[in-house]
Amino acid sequence: MHKLRRAMVRPDRDLLGGVVEVDQSFVGGITTGGDGNSTDKIPVMIAVERLPSGRLGRVRFEVADRPSPNELLDFACATVAPGSTIRTDGARSLRRLAQRGYTHEYVTAYNAPDLDAVLPGVHLVASLLKRWIAGTLQHNVSRGQLPYYLDEYAFRFNRRNSRARGMLFYRLMQQAVSTDPHPLTELYSSS
Repeated sequence: MHKLRRAMVRPDRDLLGGVVEVDQSFVGGITTGGDGNSTDKIPVMIAVERLPSGRLGRVRFEVADRPSPNELLDFACATVAPGSTIRTDGARSLRRLAQRGYTHEYVTAYNAPDLDAVLPGVHLVASLLKRWIAGTLQHNVSRGQLPYYLDEYAFRFNRRNSRARGMLFYRLMQQAVSTDPHPLTELYSSS
């Protein structure tokens, strides 16, 4: 499965565009007594396209070294096409997106009239991701393997409306053939 997960993301994939929500969430087991930066959960950066119809488009994920707005800024610039509109929660360092060629819209969550309306796409995707990890992997995710689980989830999510299941398998096999080989020793070493 890990060999297939490594093939689920094309290195030359298109950047997200249009309106894109960007934020981070925390993934991992159940931790009591701490929120956000004080937890031992793994920070995951999330970018979600918002289609003109209001529905969600494609997603991108990346594991962060630590919870950091600067790392989130670099992630946004690497995954979103210049000229797009990026919506964030208003962290000060993310306000530099406007200087990097993006239209930046933000709402500070602590004074928002409706907390559910602040980045609803990212929060929905984060919730679905956590539910998938809990149901499929029983919260058993190591930091070394998490990027590949995120690749699998992004592959599935981005193709959720496909009506040609056979074509999905065909595309995965195409990508698997063009992906560099990964020996089992390499797969075990990143656990």
